[in-house]
Amino acid sequence: VQLQASGGGLVQTGGSLRLSCAASGRTVNSIGLGWFRQAPGKEREFVGRITWLNSSTDYADSVKGRFAISKDNAKNMMYLQMNSLKPEDTAVYYCAYHFRGNKFYVSGYDYWGPGTQVTVSS
Repeated sequence: VQLQASGGGLVQTGGSLRLSCAASGRTVNSIGLGWFRQAPGKEREFVGRITWLNSSTDYADSVKGRFAISKDNAKNMMYLQMNSLKPEDTAVYYCAYHFRGNKFYVSGYDYWGPGTQVTVSS
């Protein structure tokens, strides 16, 4: 099982980026796919998640209304559309499978990809 995040880059404040997460497949017993991010010197934090069952989405308060998660089951892809980007969105973004527990916690996720860097300049 592998996940690969891509699409990061440098963008100005107020700009947009779309990240992609390529999944090798839907793992047995996983609830869905999630996005996390980690800024230098900070802990990895929840960004959002989408479920397999009905494509239900949840977001961190800090990105609600600006970010949107979608998926393409046929292509085994998940996307993170990021709009109105702010300097505080600068981080390495990761995708992972959600298997258990609270969706907000890193401990509930496995098969982390290597991440993609997003830098928002002021």
